[in-house]
Amino acid sequence: MVAILRVNVYPTIPTPPAALSFKEQHAFRPTGSPTPAIISLLHTVTNMLITNPYVIVLSLDYSKSFDTVRHATLMEKLAQLDLPDSVYNWLTHFFGGHTHCTMYQGQPSSFESISASIIQGSGIGPATYIVNAADFHPVTPGNQLVKFADDTS
Repeated sequence: MVAILRVNVYPTIPTPPAALSFKEQHAFRPTGSPTPAIISLLHTVTNMLITNPYVIVLSLDYSKSFDTVRHATLMEKLAQLDLPDSVYNWLTHFFGGHTHCTMYQGQPSSFESISASIIQGSGIGPATYIVNAADFHPVTPGNQLVKFADDTS
């Protein structure tokens, strides 16, 4: 499936629908790494300092962000991409039907459905995460966003 993902998802990323933009994302791409993210951040700050007396840089760490991706929202965003139906259907099947139970004092809880999270370490995890984050944009004019996600420790 990784080969199909590379052929179908990554080429879709450069020309997504207007609602989804991947230009601020510097990770989980064939040429992505921390280096272009840092260069982009420094370039943005330098350009802002030319016209502004001060610039505030905020860095946010969304630990466990893979665990918060709602499957329904992700599937809506994937449906906007130009994916073959078979790939979309496979992704729908992949994200559906997961359950969880907890063992406490030797007794298992009942199984509950999981409707959120991307399985870290899976071949499709990085690509689906950037699709999910593609519509995160600054809402205030003049603000800039540089996104870098990494699923390693």
